Order: sequence, then C-alpha cells, then structure tokens
Amino acid sequence: MHQQRSRKTFAFVSSGAPDAEEAVAMLSATYGDVSVEEADVIVALGGDGFLLQVLRETMGTGKRVYGMNRGTVGFLMNEFRTEGLDERIETADAETIRPLEMETVSEGGVTSRALAINEVSLFRQSYQAAKIRITIDGQVRMDELICDGVIVATPAGSTAYNLSAQGPIVPLDAPLLALTPVCPFRPRRWRGALLSNRSTVRFDVLEQPKRPVNAVADHTEVKSVLSVTVRESATLTATLLFDAGHSWDERILAEQFRY
Repeated sequence: MHQQRSRKTFAFVSSGAPDAEEAVAMLSATYGDVSVEEADVIVALGGDGFLLQVLRETMGTGKRVYGMNRGTVGFLMNEFRTEGLDERIETADAETIRPLEMETVSEGGVTSRALAINEVSLFRQSYQAAKIRITIDGQVRMDELICDGVIVATPAGSTAYNLSAQGPIVPLDAPLLALTPVCPFRPRRWRGALLSNRSTVRFDVLEQPKRPVNAVADHTEVKSVLSVTVRESATLTATLLFDAGHSWDERILAEQFRY
C-alpha cells in the first residue's frame, strides 16, 4: 500500500497592490494559508522588487520562495494561475542564490553593511562626475574611472539595472559577477569585466567631498561614501523556484535572442 504524500503548506504574501491582494485571497481560499515560519513554501505575489524583498527577509532560513507575477516586470516571477499550484511547485526547478555583501566606510570611519541580491551600485551624488579607483583582490586594476557610476551585479541581477547599463547577462549557475560602468567618460571605451564570484571588489572614491558618491545595495542606500567593499556571501543563500520548462537558464537564453 502506497503511503499518501503529505500536501505542502503555503504562506501567501503580497506586495500590497490590489491585484496581488486579490490573488492572495483566491489562493488562500483554495490551498489554505499558514504563517511564513510554518510554511514549506512561500508564495510571493507581486513584482520582481517585492520578490527580492521576500528573498532578503528569508535569507539563510532554508525557506523556498515561489513568485507569481502580479506586478509590472516579473522577470524573476512565474505566470500567475490559480489552478495546479501543488503540481507546479512539486515539479519546479530550484535555483540557489547567494547575495552580495556590501560594506561601506563614510566620513569619520563610520561603517555600514547591507545585502544585495541584484546588485551593488555606486552613483554620483551631484553634477560632478564620480572618480573611482577599482581594486580587485588587493590589486589596483583601474587607477581612475570617471563615470556616472559603477555596478557589481550577481547573475540574478544581471538582467536588471546591469543590462540597462549595457552589462552582460550571466547564467544563474555561472560562478561570475558582472562589473559594469554607468556612462563611463574616462576610459571612454571601457565596458566592464566579468569577475570570479570569489573576488573581493573595493571601490575608493577619489576627490571626495568635491565629487560625492552614494552606494546602494538593492534598495539600501548609504550617502557620501569614502570606500565600498563588495563580495559574495560565503554563508547566506536563498532558494527560488521556477516552473518546469521555464527555468532561469531558459529565460536567459530567450532574453539574449530577442531582437
């Protein structure tokens, strides 16, 4: 006699948008709803920004997150449907995501830390272009980058702001980080670099405070930084579920062949 497989429990969470709230109500009525702490799978209803928020909040807990699009972009999300959720999650492809750890130093030696699933970005704060020195694993690789900003993107973030800045798309399982300038002025033709995900990247802001720079880890901003150090976390992970046949790798290939 076959033992009946126990049904997975879901926690439905919403971005707060009307479409997302309506979706949570429908799904909860159909599948039941438990707390995030009790759930086997967290189902996030909203857009990519909300999904990233859920991933950050559950980082390191071992919880699996399945997103359904009730937002605008939804590149990281699955298609919204109310039927067959058990089967979709049972056959879903799981991808492990490691966040970036950002450490900043500001005036007076004040330090702050934040996590980024998509990218760490530096931006000029005023009309003056930023001047930034780039050091990789203790070796200065660029004495002076004059630019509007610079990005370190994870594979998950490579299709977001990094792509808009003409950075490369990186497969989710590639052990790489994308280093991409934003509107580089000098050297004008530098288009960035692909780095090992074991690299430690340090940015030093030159001519500060004449050319002030802000640093952003996803949605956490630190103003007027002197230096920023970025590395992939060695310990923290999040697990994201994609519908079978619509994995991250498939989306990456489709994105690269759009014309």
